[in-house]
Amino acid sequence: MKHQLILVRGGGDIATGTIQALHRAGWPVIILETAVPSAIRRQVALSEAIYDGVCTVEDVTARRCTNGGAIEQALTQGEIPVLIDPGAHAVKDLQPWAVVDAILAKKNVGTTRSMAPHTIALGPGFTAGKDADAVIETMRGHDLGRIILKGTAKPNTGVPGMIAGYGKERVLHSTCRGWFYGLAKIGDMVAEGQRIAVITEEPLSSSVLLQEAVGETVTATLPGLVRGMIRDAYPVTKGFKIADIDPRKSELKNCFTISDKARCIGGAVVTALLWLDAR
Repeated sequence: MKHQLILVRGGGDIATGTIQALHRAGWPVIILETAVPSAIRRQVALSEAIYDGVCTVEDVTARRCTNGGAIEQALTQGEIPVLIDPGAHAVKDLQPWAVVDAILAKKNVGTTRSMAPHTIALGPGFTAGKDADAVIETMRGHDLGRIILKGTAKPNTGVPGMIAGYGKERVLHSTCRGWFYGLAKIGDMVAEGQRIAVITEEPLSSSVLLQEAVGETVTATLPGLVRGMIRDAYPVTKGFKIADIDPRKSELKNCFTISDKARCIGGAVVTALLWLDAR
């Protein structure tokens, strides 16, 4: 497996579950990301290496790399190189054994079957046998993690899966355009209606106290733990996903560990690759 390079497009929390599974299985993995990732569950998203240089989630460490030498060194150290390459231009030079589209854009943003001998895509927006060799179902429920070799995943409903009786309330979206600033942090317990963020018309200077910032107030839609929140000073548009609240108040560790959904999808990707390679 060590010579079967896998490129994963995207390094968000769901992608990170797949990356961990591939890494544990022994494949060398490289992440292709945008220059400004917008992960919400930042504590469990290897895409944070783009901002911080290095990011560790559970037993996996990712490192931002800008040249071939750095990529080789990271792989030798057992790390996951992360490249700024939203267009997947590295495919041509790296000649991967497999490409996994884990962007979860709900549409195909450029992945083709010609990119590698094996191609897998996560979620809706792809047709197995046309856009990728296999598609993995990402919707919570009976079919989560199902490997699809012909056809598509279920269409995006826009409504998150139910957890502890809550669905759409769990995810917060921006009500306006502006710059996001959190007043709570990931792992904080919040009450319904509590002010947890503000969206300002202009970026704030370092001298401004966040609690005194003027702008559109973001309040918690339910009581629970802040499981995810976008980075401060991130430019958002109306409807942009900005935070995630978990109603399971006693499960703080959920904020800092890969989710059941991400692990299920990761296992499905490993199985799909072995299945495709054996056909």
